[in-house]
Amino acid sequence: MKVLFDTNVILDVLLAREPHAAVAAHLLNLVDTHEIEGVICATTATTIHYLATKAVGPRKAKKHLSEIVAMFTVAAVDQKVLVEALNLGLPDFEDAVLHQAAVAADCRAIVTRNTKDFTKATISVFAPQELLAVTIATRT
Repeated sequence: MKVLFDTNVILDVLLAREPHAAVAAHLLNLVDTHEIEGVICATTATTIHYLATKAVGPRKAKKHLSEIVAMFTVAAVDQKVLVEALNLGLPDFEDAVLHQAAVAADCRAIVTRNTKDFTKATISVFAPQELLAVTIATRT
């Protein structure tokens, strides 16, 4: 399944944010082993670099981002994505951009800890634990 990962799920792993890090790390492992086709939004890359630089310094931030970009496909943010995000009607513009980037990249779902922020989503939205359960269930 092709899934766009919200920034918060990636940061849970990189910044070891408990109690969320373990499930998020499991999902990233599923991307690494190609059981999930992982996608991040281009804006996620810039946000990760900015926040990780503050948290762990520029060298480690660059290393982390390099690993993420190697593991995930990056969904573009262009004029069409931005215009559609403005018209989507989600309360948070950043979430609307993530959603529209996911749609443009042909993702089937978004994984986020803030599922309530995607009430008008036109694709499936999973909490990390839900996506993990769905992925495990499809293995058997």
